[in-house]
Amino acid sequence: MRKTVFSAVSLLAFATATQATNYQATTWLEPSHVLTEYAYVPYLEAIKSATDGRVDFELYTSGALVPAKTTLSGVGDGVAQLGLVAAAYTPSALPLSGLINDLAFTATDPMATALAFTELAMTNPRFQSEYAQHNTVTLGAYSTPVYLAACMSDVVSTNDIRGIKVRTAGTAQNEWISSLGAVPVSVPSTDIYSGLERGSIECTLGDATNLENGPKLGEVARSLTLLDQGTSLGMTYVYNQDFWRDIGPDNRRLILDVTARAIAVKQINYEAEVNDSLAKTRARGTRFNEPDQSLVDALAEFRANIVETYPKRTEVERRIPDPTDVAQEYLKLMEKWQGLLVDIDRSNVDALTKLIHDEIFVQIDEKTYGI
Repeated sequence: MRKTVFSAVSLLAFATATQATNYQATTWLEPSHVLTEYAYVPYLEAIKSATDGRVDFELYTSGALVPAKTTLSGVGDGVAQLGLVAAAYTPSALPLSGLINDLAFTATDPMATALAFTELAMTNPRFQSEYAQHNTVTLGAYSTPVYLAACMSDVVSTNDIRGIKVRTAGTAQNEWISSLGAVPVSVPSTDIYSGLERGSIECTLGDATNLENGPKLGEVARSLTLLDQGTSLGMTYVYNQDFWRDIGPDNRRLILDVTARAIAVKQINYEAEVNDSLAKTRARGTRFNEPDQSLVDALAEFRANIVETYPKRTEVERRIPDPTDVAQEYLKLMEKWQGLLVDIDRSNVDALTKLIHDEIFVQIDEKTYGI
């Protein structure tokens, strides 16, 4: 498969190393996707600059190195030293991450969601253990903007969606679509466009940026249903644990510090791209449909049960200790970050970076974290 390289491979000469090493970063997303263009390209450049070239990554996109479903194991095995991981692709391997992704179905503030998940993953011992079991270390989460439905026909009511195939990601989305009498289908993001075009799927749940960036679904979708259906979460930066240990505390500190800014840049651009994508998609002639009361009521009823039932279900189905404490901590962090974000300009990179750094990354000890 074709690879896209955004940073030259450099020879690394750490004081403790005996020979030069090349490092790889991987994402299954397209070069134009927000999480590639804004979360990875500038981040890798910032790491190279901060470490004076001691840490320099070659970036593989579009699944050229490893696909979405094997990114976690690929990073853990050292095929790549850094990768983007979504628990929706490996729910049995990451049950806690999968649970939080399902709880995000109730989310209405994507930026607060991303920062709450980042803090949870970097401070909760159970989360750290979950990733350590795969020889990995997490440094930051992402949240998509709220999900809408892009379809090949008008979907306004529960009757319209009944029986059709809808691309989903995660347990909550699967069960939401099933509750409407539709058929959830799991396909990689790179296959959604062709799936809509061929008719193997008739709708997809996704954030609005995907209409004009990444998979560019606005080129093929004929209608958009403006019903907010939560967000999708994942870990933007998952490092190989051996790599993280070997680069030493000084380089770890530098990477931690630039990660705070990378998260700010990524989430700000995610939000900015939404309005731009919606405007361009509307200009294409795509129909924008408001849901009728039957869909609104169905969504409210479904959301009401998620927080109460999903932690216990995760315990039983994934055979892990009761994760209710983790779910409750996440919900408290959501409230915390919603409050913190009220007093800052969400479009100001410097202000958001300082907030993220002060609240999360300055608290992380580079000598012990992930080791």
